[in-house]
Amino acid sequence: MDSNGLTPDVLRELRTPRPYPAVSLTMPTHRREPRNEEDVVRLRNLLAEAGRRLEAEPELTRRARFAVREQLGRAVAEVDLRHPLDGLLLLADADEHSVWYLPRAVPEQVVLGDTYLTRNLVAASEQSRPYWVLGIAADRATLWSGRGESLHEHREDGFPRKPEPESWDVERVERIGDTPSTFTDEETRRFLRSVDEAVRTVLAQQPRLLYLVGLAPALALLEDTGNAATHTAAGRLVKGGLTDGPAPVLLRELQPVFEECARREQDEILVRLDEARSRRAFAAGLDEVWESVREKRAEVVALEEHFRVAVRITDGHLLPVGDSTPHRPGVCDDIVDELVEAALDGGAEVVFLPDDMLAGHDRIAGVLRY
Repeated sequence: MDSNGLTPDVLRELRTPRPYPAVSLTMPTHRREPRNEEDVVRLRNLLAEAGRRLEAEPELTRRARFAVREQLGRAVAEVDLRHPLDGLLLLADADEHSVWYLPRAVPEQVVLGDTYLTRNLVAASEQSRPYWVLGIAADRATLWSGRGESLHEHREDGFPRKPEPESWDVERVERIGDTPSTFTDEETRRFLRSVDEAVRTVLAQQPRLLYLVGLAPALALLEDTGNAATHTAAGRLVKGGLTDGPAPVLLRELQPVFEECARREQDEILVRLDEARSRRAFAAGLDEVWESVREKRAEVVALEEHFRVAVRITDGHLLPVGDSTPHRPGVCDDIVDELVEAALDGGAEVVFLPDDMLAGHDRIAGVLRY
């Protein structure tokens, strides 16, 4: 299943405690040859590792081992590596299994626990937030609905939009490409004001990030005549000829804009962390953040994407354990995943940052409510 299918209800069900062991298997995948040929071997090796881990669990019955291995086998049989994304997640316990394709790289690992590993799904869902793209020219406006790597034209709510026929003197407008040569015409301004109002209505009904696409004069006039679209825009692509897509081309051209927006959001999180530290509403390091999350004091939890720690929980504190520690009940393979789940349950915002961005805070930090 694509991570776009992750709804709050689905995530809640996946996070439900299960009889031990619930197996989570993650691995990076490659979209193109020749490296995607490695994925089959890597998946086979991880399945073998999961089998060894199950055999090493002394408290498991033979029947339980067989049931989990059977579900893992069914999951692997469903995997389609001909059209992969950037990561693969397999989840299996004694009764069920699921397969998830992720648009982001994930570590190669096998995790056993009494819940599934869901942090990669949460991060992928955050990465695949829905957004709007407004394509604007002086004589046409289109609205596009996007989520992750999926983009399609939104043909509702008055879009695509053109000026009223009686107000548009075609012979009077000298064209350059798909844009009139003058953006001072009052009819053009009236049209762009109507576009702005239409976008305002859409955003009120379905709030999302908004990106603008068009030539500089069109975008400048939209900013001058309206406010809903321009003042909330997360980014702009200054380029003509894309009002009507096509979607794959528009998506490709927008990638640098998306990346710049992501970098800006990361910088804003760092600023929020610094401000929280200055007012002493800040937690850093696994133990401090874990405690604040348990007490539901965490407002924001920021962590590095591949931060993972195996621990034993003793008297409410986390005691890291080495990789050689037998994996059995009492040892949590990835306490960070449980921390993310608890933070979400407590209403905290969870933000994943590139590795090493929080090196000065032991790879995880939080903004506290009080």
